Amino acid sequence: MKYVFPDNFWWGSASSAPQTEGETLSFGKSATIWDQWYKEQPTRFHNNVGPADTSTFYKNWKEDIALLKQLNHNTFRTSISWARLIPEGRGTVNQEAVTFYNQVINELLAQGIKPFINLFHFDMPMVMQQQGGWENRDVVTAYAEFATVCFELFGDRVKHWFTFNEPVVPVEGGYLYDFHYPNVVDFKRAATVAYHTMIAHSLAVKAYHERNDGGEIGIILNLTPSYPRSQNPADVKAANIADLMFNRSFLDPALRGEYPQELVALLKEHGQLPACQPEDKALLAAGVVDLLGINYYQPRRIKCRDSLVNPDSPFMPEWFFESYEMPGRKMNPYRGWEIYEQGIYDILTNLRENYGNPNCYISENGMGVENEQRFDENGQIQDDYRIDFVRDHLKWLHKGISEGSNCLGYHMWTFIDNWSWCNAYKNRYGFVSLNLETQARTIKKSGEWYRATAAENGFNDRT
Repeated sequence: MKYVFPDNFWWGSASSAPQTEGETLSFGKSATIWDQWYKEQPTRFHNNVGPADTSTFYKNWKEDIALLKQLNHNTFRTSISWARLIPEGRGTVNQEAVTFYNQVINELLAQGIKPFINLFHFDMPMVMQQQGGWENRDVVTAYAEFATVCFELFGDRVKHWFTFNEPVVPVEGGYLYDFHYPNVVDFKRAATVAYHTMIAHSLAVKAYHERNDGGEIGIILNLTPSYPRSQNPADVKAANIADLMFNRSFLDPALRGEYPQELVALLKEHGQLPACQPEDKALLAAGVVDLLGINYYQPRRIKCRDSLVNPDSPFMPEWFFESYEMPGRKMNPYRGWEIYEQGIYDILTNLRENYGNPNCYISENGMGVENEQRFDENGQIQDDYRIDFVRDHLKWLHKGISEGSNCLGYHMWTFIDNWSWCNAYKNRYGFVSLNLETQARTIKKSGEWYRATAAENGFNDRT
């Protein structure tokens, strides 16, 4: 069977400033929370590899964009580093950063690649974190100022903007589960961070819409479908609460301009609601996006709790549900994630049936594999497993589109093997292999497959 995608479909990949640029404390850039955390606790990072050791995009941007062109990308997402552009968080703009980002944007356009620019990818400037980060409304205002500066500097050429990538991750990692800085375990503070993030998002969306630059602005959410273990009411209720907390807490304000009343009632019952201001309701309503980016990696399988909650334990989402390991599930053993291709279709169906079928695209999907060098044959990584992963997800994506979902493109995570937070380079995700010692770039077999797929706007199923 031939899978053909709509005309002008977006074929590309995604990356971020903190994971690729390098020069993390050079050329005028100030420290982010990652620089600070690495300084304090380097052993929390795989093989002690910190944020300075990325894929050197700051130096090799022209070569890398040429590779994007070679892979037949017509779109590419990266982010602007707040700490690089405005090192003090507010005020003076770093002209070296302006030059760098102008060069990147102009080169992408010269190569026929539309730049998709994200404004925040987990990389809070440390000067802002020292003021409380997303817990502080002043930082929310500062972010809106940063966003406006970006629109003013680059909005004449960038027509696809995103306010945040995976905003639930700093909430989970930094304020619930201790896998990101500042390593707080406090649900109410986490709820405040989540709420203020969406206020910041709405301020940026409102500012962009007021400019009438002729582009669009959205948000990128990692939507993880919550599947109940069974149709027993207890399991269904547990899965619904997981969905409310991890998906709808961002999806509903982004697409409906308001929070789910079920979630508000649940948090209110347990004394976990963040403080609100009178103008927030109208502001959230103004934050409805033009375009939704969807990051999809794995499903969330849920069952009701089998045991009582320790009343002295910190209030957590898991007070209401437990994870369920479905027998027979297909796994990526390196990352420890289930591979469930139909999830991408289920997300699109949910958006079509329950959210008015918004314009969206798959902004990330990918497979991280450890020790990929063992698949090297004659100087090329033979990553057939990645080709299978992408192809099988694209089949379900195609089905969603054929049923009427407004999905406009597919971006793989990621273009080149890059630094991945505390995992550093433990798992490789790229279409292009990176030699950490020499910084040499080599296209993998999956990159060649993707190049052909993008050129033909589809592929033939081999089965």
